[in-house]
Amino acid sequence: MATSDSDIEKKVRQSRLNTVDQYYDPEYAASVCRNVLDFLDKYYFRARLVGFDTLPHTESREVPLIYAGNHSGMAFPWDALVFASTIYRMQGYSEDHPVRALIAPALSRMRVMHPFFIDNFWHRIGGVDATLRNFDALTHRPHQAVVIYPEGIAGIGKGFDHRYQLQRFSNSMLRMALKYHTDIVPVLTVNGEYINPYGYRVEMLNRIVQKIGLPFLPVGPLTTLVSMLPWSFYFGLPAKLTYVMGSRIRIQELTDESYENISQKEMNRLHGVVQQHFQNELNRAVDEHGQDPYALEELTELWWENRDKLAYILPTGWPLLFSEHERRFMEDGEKKSIRMDHSNESYAVAMLRNPEVLAYHIPGMGWPALLSWKGIR
Repeated sequence: MATSDSDIEKKVRQSRLNTVDQYYDPEYAASVCRNVLDFLDKYYFRARLVGFDTLPHTESREVPLIYAGNHSGMAFPWDALVFASTIYRMQGYSEDHPVRALIAPALSRMRVMHPFFIDNFWHRIGGVDATLRNFDALTHRPHQAVVIYPEGIAGIGKGFDHRYQLQRFSNSMLRMALKYHTDIVPVLTVNGEYINPYGYRVEMLNRIVQKIGLPFLPVGPLTTLVSMLPWSFYFGLPAKLTYVMGSRIRIQELTDESYENISQKEMNRLHGVVQQHFQNELNRAVDEHGQDPYALEELTELWWENRDKLAYILPTGWPLLFSEHERRFMEDGEKKSIRMDHSNESYAVAMLRNPEVLAYHIPGMGWPALLSWKGIR
């Protein structure tokens, strides 16, 4: 019997989805969220969601909803990790309404940009390289939502002097929204710029560090610390991350031209309209929620009440937090229901099981030791 065109199309779509999901491990993603990211959120970043009482992607849809966020400058992308894990937790870690983050391919290629060199971390937790082909593949999964940071690496690498100033968006997000007649929901991230304040970009220095696999090196109060102690590369101050849901952007209502026939001139106009809409809403969100970025009184009380967990809460403990979870998950075989003990006593025991973590704390020689043991690819 001859194979129909629809059967061939289905096989092609499934093949693309299989490629997208090649390294994704839902059990690993849930375990990382429960034991690592939720812990950091609860005791450090204290994420607050405004306007997310009802998640828009839970509506019955046959095309993916797009969450579009602004990145925080000169900081490891904790803003994106905390948002994605918070949405996942709100859904009870369910795959009924999957949310997948599109990540800059450079992020997944650079080993040092995986938290504490965790092997293939971004893909294993569900990250998908941000290409048009991959987005197209995800559109064939029912009730799919995607998280996009359209500024890309430029958004992470902007200096503190450009805080809350959106870098140029990629047109690919607009093209996909237009092609699939789906909405863009702005996620306005407030206080994330204070994860690494007073960090600035120097192009000459960035060109040098890019040769060894780093996308940028912030110049500021933490620069010397980063060069001496590897754990500080992933360091972030305890900014109280606030995510405000902006008003939906229905791209098909902003133009009379179709996806197939849209001109570059019209695409550029749309780009300007959408980016300005996003910037205006971000400015309003900052004015309303960005006056006390660290909420220090709340933080001090929280840490005092949970001082028995401070070894893991403080950034110096994060290398062991990630490494001990990785060790536990890989050693537990088929039993993936890990429940980590985050007490100070447990930290001391875990350090004995992960002696390589000491390299993150060795002044000067820490980086050579890590690059020798872990490698960069």
